[in-house]
Amino acid sequence: MSTGGGTLSRRGDFRLFWSSQTISSLGSSFTTFALPLLVFKLTGSAVGLALTTVTGFLPYLVFGLVIGAWVDRLDRRKTMICADLGRLVLIGTIPAFAWLGILHLPWVYLAAFLNTTLWIICTAAESAAIPSLVSKPGLMAANGRLQGSYAAAQVLGPLLAGALIGNGIPVTAVFLADSVSFGISAAIMAFVRTPFNPERAARRGSRVLADVRAGLAYVFANPVLRGVALVAALFNLLGATTWSQLVLFAHTRLNASDSRISLLFAGASAGTALLLLAAGRLNRRFSFLSMTLGALVVWSCLVLVLALSTDFWIAAGAWAAAAGLPSLYAVRTLALRQEIVPEYFLARVQTVAQVLAWSAQPLGALLGAWAIQVTGHIAIVYAVCASLVLLVALIYWRPLGRAARRIQTQGSADLDEQPTVQQTGGTGQPSSG
Repeated sequence: MSTGGGTLSRRGDFRLFWSSQTISSLGSSFTTFALPLLVFKLTGSAVGLALTTVTGFLPYLVFGLVIGAWVDRLDRRKTMICADLGRLVLIGTIPAFAWLGILHLPWVYLAAFLNTTLWIICTAAESAAIPSLVSKPGLMAANGRLQGSYAAAQVLGPLLAGALIGNGIPVTAVFLADSVSFGISAAIMAFVRTPFNPERAARRGSRVLADVRAGLAYVFANPVLRGVALVAALFNLLGATTWSQLVLFAHTRLNASDSRISLLFAGASAGTALLLLAAGRLNRRFSFLSMTLGALVVWSCLVLVLALSTDFWIAAGAWAAAAGLPSLYAVRTLALRQEIVPEYFLARVQTVAQVLAWSAQPLGALLGAWAIQVTGHIAIVYAVCASLVLLVALIYWRPLGRAARRIQTQGSADLDEQPTVQQTGGTGQPSSG
């Protein structure tokens, strides 16, 4: 049992952790806005924007599974600090190369690829660290507060970046904010003292590939984890176009200036922040099914409004209301994994889920770009994407609902197909129970 002093210490460390990640997210919001805008100015094409998404998500296919198993065997706090310092240097190269006159599109794509690789390392360590910093009953609220504060920080980033660009600051210069934020984040994280992975020593000597196979087996043997990952993959396949082509949509459909486009990004972040900061309260009021598939149904309806509108403010309102709903799905399913997966398995199970879900995003972005080029009607493509997401949510409503009821009636640990985790040679190897 934790002592009162230990509980207070963990609370203080969670606040430091929260502050570190929020500052990092604030800086990243500059890059989230500036990167597609920079690529659009360099290429002016839907394919160019789609390739930005592809290079930003390709690391999930290449490294995702290995990173999860690798992070499970490292000191997660030190790993996050090193990744932050790596991103400080990486993002800093964009304004530096632009100032030297040697910035070219291939490096922008490579920087996006490497930045996502380091981000995967951070998120794998972060999601596995949270159960060490808060109690199980507080997981949903902690995840909601973290993700909500990230979104709140991202409200300010696009607005500031848009204002800077509107006043003549080069697009490449705004990346400096992201670079500096990683240095501040790493400095704050250095003061956290609570261990993020107390069971790490028990896994020394195990093989990474064996850990990867164990993580995959764990997810596929559990019908709940398997189901939510599949739905997320289908959503990302069908919904990737709405994010990757937002700059093009705003320019061509809404006749928006760069400053107004920053309002779209900021509005999306504001809507996401409000929704996720209330995630703990929503979790107490609504069922698992309502917070997952219900969120995707509402998202589909709002994106249909966005697609059909030519008025900037109507479109901005619909997008602001829709943007946070996929994050609500992600936060609720993340809390589920943190509740039912053993600590020493958590990073690899989380990255397996991310790989299954997010590896579909590059393909979806490319298919969306191709559809826009073929049809010449971006609004129609948006409407079709939203309609297909609605269809997926309705198809999976009953099977995922049955899984949710099993959690409520039997408890997550008593699922018939829940794998039993055994320790073999220092490695957690799941087998069907």
